[in-house]
Amino acid sequence: MNTLIGLLIIALGSIGQSSSYVPIKKVKTWSWESFWLVQGVFAWLLFPFLGALLAVPEGHSLLEVLSSGQGAALKAILYGALWGIGGLTFGLSMRYLGVALGQSISLGTCSAFGTLIPALMLGTDLFSGKGLVLLIGVCVAIAGISVIGFAGSLRSKNMTEEQKKAAVKDFALGKGLLVALLAGVMSACFSLGLEAAEPIKVASIKLGSNSLYAGLPAILMITLGGFLTNAVYCFYQNIKNKTTKDYFGVPSGVFINNVLFCALAGVLWYSQFFGLALGKSFLTDGSIMMAFSWSILMSLNVTFSNVWGIVLKEWKGAGSKTVFTLVLGMLILIFSLVLPSML
Repeated sequence: MNTLIGLLIIALGSIGQSSSYVPIKKVKTWSWESFWLVQGVFAWLLFPFLGALLAVPEGHSLLEVLSSGQGAALKAILYGALWGIGGLTFGLSMRYLGVALGQSISLGTCSAFGTLIPALMLGTDLFSGKGLVLLIGVCVAIAGISVIGFAGSLRSKNMTEEQKKAAVKDFALGKGLLVALLAGVMSACFSLGLEAAEPIKVASIKLGSNSLYAGLPAILMITLGGFLTNAVYCFYQNIKNKTTKDYFGVPSGVFINNVLFCALAGVLWYSQFFGLALGKSFLTDGSIMMAFSWSILMSLNVTFSNVWGIVLKEWKGAGSKTVFTLVLGMLILIFSLVLPSML
């Protein structure tokens, strides 16, 4: 029962993340780098900070909780800075490929690296016992994501340039694929950061933190590192493209509109890791489902993002064969979520 509750919480967070790029369409006049930076303030600083405060036990401070991990906070920030490169290119993959295809390829790569690398670092044998189950589950998830990626290539062949641009304004398949693959590899550093920050969680529980929220301070450290990376790039692009006027050079109504939708995008994005931290507290330590939790989150993100892709008509005009291939890939992904518990 606890496992089911944990998976449900993770799924709810995934729905939030998969919806987080929808508010982009409501942001007016701002350049991409301006939107990305402002939503990052909410997604990687404000909401993770508020979440981390939930883990602070009475009579203690957040600084005390973070410093109790014996240097784990700094490691998490460093992994977060690397993950930030993935987060940055992840946003670009949405720009060039759309919500559905961009998230599918990025998150598929992220799923594999983010699940298997921590297991290897812990000395898990991937060819026997629990390690083999983990490897099979990841392979099935990657198979589903590959099918979705194939559906994306079919869509590209079947659609005219006008249809591609109508669905995704800056559609560019070649550039988008390269960016999405890089995003997936670097985004896996978030999972590595969670492993590196595990001492913070253990120490905070010893201080009296509620185990339900104990993983949230680690997430703050990782997103802080990611924010630093993204902020440097976005400010550079602001100066290069002369878009610094975006922030305060627009009418007040446009500014308020943009900030509100950036805040909405931020809280929706953060919900995936808030849900992951809470959901994992219901899973048994050392279990296959705990080890597979990262892949579960990524697979759910891909599934729900493609649902949004259909809703936003990104697949309109792609043809029935393409849509069938897309649905088949989503079904394989859903199967991968329950496979580990069946083996």
